[in-house]
Amino acid sequence: MASEVVDQTGRVGAPCICVNPSLSPMSNTGDKSWDAFGTYLRSQRKLAQLSLRQLGALTKVSNPYLSQIERGLHQPSIGVIKSLAEALNLSVSDLLSHAAGVTPKEATTTTTEAAIRSDPRLDDAQKSALLAVYASMAREAQTTSTDGPDEDEAHPGTADP
Repeated sequence: MASEVVDQTGRVGAPCICVNPSLSPMSNTGDKSWDAFGTYLRSQRKLAQLSLRQLGALTKVSNPYLSQIERGLHQPSIGVIKSLAEALNLSVSDLLSHAAGVTPKEATTTTTEAAIRSDPRLDDAQKSALLAVYASMAREAQTTSTDGPDEDEAHPGTADP
């Protein structure tokens, strides 16, 4: 059953398909795969330190619709998944694979951020701390590499006394 979600301001949440049309849209029971995606989405939103309202503003998706996605009540469209990925600084393919309930094949290269975000051994606070430290170090390394090494640093041990 296709439907559109419209909030009080007139923003359209996006066409969606109810997970179980026999359930009321406000029911708190849904498909387990969508519950898992909703839990993952909520975790990523919290890691990004965004409220539902802030995420809604970034994605142009209504707050109630985002809440229903997080609770596993609605299946988001690809367009909504793409805007969520961009707002949360995630890869679209990673978010799509979570939405589809597909375990992605191990990529030949995994970004450090993706590895931290997907590590099941870490809780949200640990992930957030590691991401902050990594971002800080990456910025510092980029600044250092754009400045270039000092002459003495370029050839250590060759400086004249």
